[in-house]
Amino acid sequence: MKNGEIIYQSRDGLNLFAKSFGPEDADLTVLCLHGLTRNHKDFVPMIQSLGNHRRYIAIDVRGRGRSDRDQDPSKYRLDVYVQDVLDLLAIVKPSKLVLIGTSMGGLMSLLLSQMLSQELLGVVLNDVGPKLEQAGLERIAGYVGNFIEHDSWEDAALAVEKSQHSAFPNFRHDDWMKFAKRTHKENQDGKIVLDYDPAIAESLKNIEADISVEMQTWALFASTFKRPLLVVRGEISDLFSSDTAVKMVHRHGRANVISVSNVGHAPILDEPICVKTIESFLKKLELGQ
Repeated sequence: MKNGEIIYQSRDGLNLFAKSFGPEDADLTVLCLHGLTRNHKDFVPMIQSLGNHRRYIAIDVRGRGRSDRDQDPSKYRLDVYVQDVLDLLAIVKPSKLVLIGTSMGGLMSLLLSQMLSQELLGVVLNDVGPKLEQAGLERIAGYVGNFIEHDSWEDAALAVEKSQHSAFPNFRHDDWMKFAKRTHKENQDGKIVLDYDPAIAESLKNIEADISVEMQTWALFASTFKRPLLVVRGEISDLFSSDTAVKMVHRHGRANVISVSNVGHAPILDEPICVKTIESFLKKLELGQ
C-alpha cells in the first residue's frame, strides 16, 4: 500500500484498487461501496465532511475507476463483486467495520451483511432497498454504456448535467464540474470519457422489476436485523420509493431513515443532513450504543 492506495488481486487475476483515508490503525473502518457506474471518488465529498479519526476505505469495483476491466462481462454481477470485497477485507482485517453502500453498493452490503460476523457493527444504505422502481431502472438502463468522447471537461460537465439534472435540480455549474471529474477520466488521446467499462451495460439489458427477485431481496434484507441500520433516501428518487423505505424501517425494528430534500438518485452524502446523521450513527457504533 502506498499513499493510501490499496492494489490487490482478485481470485481470477484482476488487479483491483481501493483508496484508504485516515489512520490505518483507527478503531473503526468504514467501507464505502459505490453505485453501478461510479467509483471510489464518489465518496470523497462525504469522507472530507466526516470525522477524520476513522479509517475510510472506498473501493473501485472491477470494471470501474482504477480497477481492471474484466474481459468476461458475465462477471459484472453482485456475487463476484462481493467476493472481491471479501478478498480485500482478508487483507485489511478490520476489527470493527461499518458498510456504506450507494445503490448497487447497497445491494452488495445486504449480501455482505449475511456473510460477515461480529466485526460488522452497522450498515448505511443510500437510496436503495429490496424493492426497486421500474421507472428508475429504465432511466438508468437508458444512459449506462452511452460513451461519448468529450473534447474538454466543460463539455463533460454539460453532458453530466443533461443526464442527471432531474436528480440534482439545485446543482450549479461548479457542482456539475465536480461531478464530471468524479465520474470521468482523460484517455490516452486527451479526450474526456466515462470512467467505467461500457460492457457493464450488458447486465442491464431487458432489466425490469421482478416480484420473485424482490421477495428474495426482502429475505436477504433480514440479515441486517441484528445490526443498526441507517437508510438514506433522496426525496425525489425514482428508484427507491418512500413506501419501501418506511417498510424497511418497520421490518427492521431499530432502523432510522432520513430524506434528503430535493435530491433524487442518489444523494452524494455530503449534504448537511447526511453528514450530521451519518456522523451521529458512526459515533454511536464506536461507543457501542
